Amino acid sequence: MATKIRLQRHGRKHYAFYSIVIADSRAPRDGKFIEKIGTYNPNTDPATVDLNFDSALSWVLKGAQPTDTVRSILSHEGVYMKKHLMGGVRKGAFGEAEADARFEAWKNNKQTGLAALKAKQDEAKKAEAKARLEAEKKVNEVKAKALAEKKAAEIAAAAPAVEEAPVTEAPAVEEAPVTEAPVTEEAPATPKAE
Repeated sequence: MATKIRLQRHGRKHYAFYSIVIADSRAPRDGKFIEKIGTYNPNTDPATVDLNFDSALSWVLKGAQPTDTVRSILSHEGVYMKKHLMGGVRKGAFGEAEADARFEAWKNNKQTGLAALKAKQDEAKKAEAKARLEAEKKVNEVKAKALAEKKAAEIAAAAPAVEEAPVTEAPAVEEAPVTEAPVTEEAPATPKAE
């Protein structure tokens, strides 16, 4: 039977999560499979791959054909590099110890490259955040300056209105002294008899 290494889709709509499986080539995509060798989650950045390396290598050596996506995943994880080195050992080009040393060197080189890439991405994020903060500060300064000018204009507009009608003191008018008129006493009115 022809075996394939392929992805089996899981997850909800627009949020796919895949299992990496060994299946008969005639079986449906999400149908029965022989063995599950890992998972692949493309929704994270970078994509998360959890792979049983030894099982994947044994199936590749047995002749299982991966799909294009799975081939790139296996290549990225180093399965095909290990297969290539094992072919060199089988041909007698170098020993198994040297093959393991070369694989470890390749893996370490890849890890340092990924770490450098992640550091570069983090640096870019920090620089972008700093640039956004500086731009926001400039915008806030412009807004503060405009607000200060507006308040100054309002104060200037209110000040001339007060100055236009200044309070002037009227010349002092001398008042004539009030003389009191003599009070005359009136006799009480007597009631008339009827």
